[in-house]
Amino acid sequence: MIQGNIQGIRDTVLEELERLYDIDFGREDFLPDRLLAVLVAKTTQLNREIMVYLTREGGVLDIAIGSIGSVGLPERHLRRNWERLSGIRCIHTHPGGWARLSDVDEQALRLLRFDAMCVIGVENGRATGISAAFLGEAEYGSLSIHHFGPVKPGRIPQHLWMREIELADERVMRAARQLDLVEQAEKALLISIDSEESLNELAALTRTAGAVVLGRELQKRNKPEGATYIGSGKAEELALTVQAQEIDLVIVDDELSGAQQRNLEKVLGARVIDRTALILDIFAGRAKSREGKLQVELAQMKYRLPRLTGLGTVLSRLGGGIGTRGPGETRLEVDRRRIRKRIGDLEGELKELSAQRSMRRQRRKKDRQTTVALVGYTNTGKSTLLNALSGSDVLVEDKLFATLDPVVRRIELPENRDCLLVDTVGFIRKLPHQLVEAFRSTLEEALDADLLLIVSDISSPRYAQEREVVYQVLDQLGAAGKPVIEVLNKADCLNEEDDFEPRNALRVSARTGMGLDRLRDMIAEKISALRKAVEVFIPYDKGNLLNLLYERGQVLEEEYLGEGIRVSCEMDGVLYRQICSALGMDGEEYRREGL
Repeated sequence: MIQGNIQGIRDTVLEELERLYDIDFGREDFLPDRLLAVLVAKTTQLNREIMVYLTREGGVLDIAIGSIGSVGLPERHLRRNWERLSGIRCIHTHPGGWARLSDVDEQALRLLRFDAMCVIGVENGRATGISAAFLGEAEYGSLSIHHFGPVKPGRIPQHLWMREIELADERVMRAARQLDLVEQAEKALLISIDSEESLNELAALTRTAGAVVLGRELQKRNKPEGATYIGSGKAEELALTVQAQEIDLVIVDDELSGAQQRNLEKVLGARVIDRTALILDIFAGRAKSREGKLQVELAQMKYRLPRLTGLGTVLSRLGGGIGTRGPGETRLEVDRRRIRKRIGDLEGELKELSAQRSMRRQRRKKDRQTTVALVGYTNTGKSTLLNALSGSDVLVEDKLFATLDPVVRRIELPENRDCLLVDTVGFIRKLPHQLVEAFRSTLEEALDADLLLIVSDISSPRYAQEREVVYQVLDQLGAAGKPVIEVLNKADCLNEEDDFEPRNALRVSARTGMGLDRLRDMIAEKISALRKAVEVFIPYDKGNLLNLLYERGQVLEEEYLGEGIRVSCEMDGVLYRQICSALGMDGEEYRREGL
């Protein structure tokens, strides 16, 4: 039986792959030529990843088909205990020609303790290269990985790589005793009614939270079913998958109601969480500052409050795992009144911290410091870009939401200028509204910045959709209309002739330094044109506008006259147009100011 995404594949193709189960490839070769030929041919034909589990005796244990960018990994092992390797080597293809292990491949190698992880790059009907990786010694509390290749077909060191499996088994046994390793990664099944792209993103979130994805289910529906989200028939079908693969956790790619969650758990026989709970869990694990922890707890409380309906005055969630971590976990057994009180307390503390943050921003403006904010989709390389421009060493990880707390660094610009560069939390599709509300004070760093650098990952297949999400969130925050520079990061992964919108966006590579000098020039040019010295007359009955000038502009001089206040100040065009509109001035008056 072929597992995974087999929709749209002809039965004859599936039958050809199923014949692999009947072949004894023997114990001699790490990657037999006959198996390599079949995988390359079928990957080319389907343009999807294909995965094969091969035992040490040379038998095919499992075959799965995925999408062009990923394939689910069934939980199978032949090991006697967790101190040994699984007895299985995972061999899979990468359409597009990339012949090296991805971060996901390395994570699966560690979590599932494969004998080896083998990758075959496939492009234009041929294998571009073959790589293999094996578990190594204990390093920094985890298992290291030994990489080999890529090598060309026909040059695979078959016997050397088979010997490496034996050495890896010995290394893992030593490391297990040294580190007292236990099997702790939760096995997850993902469910979506959205799209393959949304399911891929949910898989990335799941891996960031520390679970391993064993199954994915995409069900095309116009809207969620009221009782179980996917319908009772589909839920009963998936219950068999949950039981067969010993799934610990089912993650749904939308926000569930309390009733939907309870009904699904009852049918599936496993713990169920939704996308919002997953994102909140990731934030809970990554929040380090006091403000960040308070913001996460506030979001968790607001998420849990409406889910108390029907559960009485006590909500008891025993155990742990993804979706149950974080500052709020010790307060699960509270009633609505106590949760509302806690929400009020958190909002009060965050309001004080927001006021302190506002004072720091005002101090920067008083010192005439220009602030530039890095905003963009999560994992587009904003922190790497901050490090490259400022020479700092902010934590950089190839994971979603690596940065939660704003990080401010000074960067040098041409003509002896400088500015403050602020790294902010990344955006994502279906960003829970509880998080937007809770992190509003943090996101105000982007709202109050003089200039926005909108950073996109130009190598992402979802580049256009991710860019659209960023603009939607900025509009939701009230930051639309800010001066921006569009930065297309990771441009070293593409050809120069590739065409992307917008055409005036700057292509850079924070990793290699490509385009960074030009980016500094553009920031300096934008800053020099941002603020102009202007003079406005504010009637006394519109005195609130003076407060706005102090908050978002730079007041240089005030003169109190009979009818109002004449104010000399510096401000950007967005603020000036806002002031003019409030004063009933037409556009021509501020166009003359060059704003």
